[in-house]
Amino acid sequence: MAERQPSGKLKIYLGYAAGVGKTYQMLEEAQEMKRQGRDIVIGYFEPHGRKDTISRTEGLENIPRRRIDYRGTVFEEMDTDAILARHPEVCVVDEFPHTNVPGSTRVKRWQDVQALLEAGIDVLTTMNIQHLESLNDQVWQITGIRVRETIPDWVMQQADQVVMVDLTPRALLNRLARGVVYSPEKAQKAIENFFQESTLVALRELALRQTAHEVEIRQVDYESPGFQTAPVNGDEADPGATPRTSDRILIHVTGDPSTAMLIRRGKRVADYLHADCFAVAISPDNDSRDAAEREAVERHLNFARNLHIEARMLQGGDVAKTLVEFARLNGVTHLFLARPRQSQWPSAFRKTIVQQVVRLASDMQVIIAADRGRSHPSDRPQPTQ
Repeated sequence: MAERQPSGKLKIYLGYAAGVGKTYQMLEEAQEMKRQGRDIVIGYFEPHGRKDTISRTEGLENIPRRRIDYRGTVFEEMDTDAILARHPEVCVVDEFPHTNVPGSTRVKRWQDVQALLEAGIDVLTTMNIQHLESLNDQVWQITGIRVRETIPDWVMQQADQVVMVDLTPRALLNRLARGVVYSPEKAQKAIENFFQESTLVALRELALRQTAHEVEIRQVDYESPGFQTAPVNGDEADPGATPRTSDRILIHVTGDPSTAMLIRRGKRVADYLHADCFAVAISPDNDSRDAAEREAVERHLNFARNLHIEARMLQGGDVAKTLVEFARLNGVTHLFLARPRQSQWPSAFRKTIVQQVVRLASDMQVIIAADRGRSHPSDRPQPTQ
């Protein structure tokens, strides 16, 4: 029997906004690899008109993009098949969270990268913190923008190395004003909207927190340093591993739009606690829910599955009792419920779901999460595939 091809290694250059230098840093490493004699190609590079960054591609082999016709317009995407046929030792892939144009073999670029890794090709790639799925709600609160192109947290957790490319918000705004990041007209619009200093400060803080989290994951799960920051902190991480906890998280799934927020929040807590995570919906014995409600519940369960959460549909006449019994049988320590909107359910029904669960689950921590944000009918989980 032939031995299985060893998987390639994934290195992610992480930033908090466009212009901090992720792609430049990635291409600097690509040039160094080439000087060391490694077989490296550019699978996809987005120049954005930045001359300094474009200059870093000189001398590197570039795999031509695949052209796809969609509704009369020709789009260019990374040609994953051509890269696999060329089979370099290392491939540079810019903009990891990108969604491919319809007609592509795979929906997401991170799925293309997985195909390269499975073929034994090492990959260098870039992304910003706001594209991490579990942070979607927090980013919305900070920026007022719902990020649609997201990457499941488990994809980042499987990376062998994550490098945070850091730049102070003030320095980034300086670069923006000098026209280094965007053209003058586009830069002015950016400063008036997304690139406000308070927004950049908050996003940078998220990126730094995620840095600490990724360090801990690699210590606990792999006992490997595998995470660097550049140039935030050059100190080595404490080699002592934190023992895995016995915590277990249960997320109550309903058809309410706030369930997507609840799933992200519960999953993020589970990741921080290194805990098992369940997502459970309860179908009443005499199911009187309409088709839209059933569809919403199933969509939320699929969303949870895509985030590598164990999702189940249970049958039960008493929602609170069924939920708590399942939690107790499975050793759940933290139970996540969404606080229903006052205009949605009558107060008696709210008491049944929330207060009865609190009363019945006295041996576990019950978290009642409010959807602290802008309500919009289109706020539904996007497929992460």
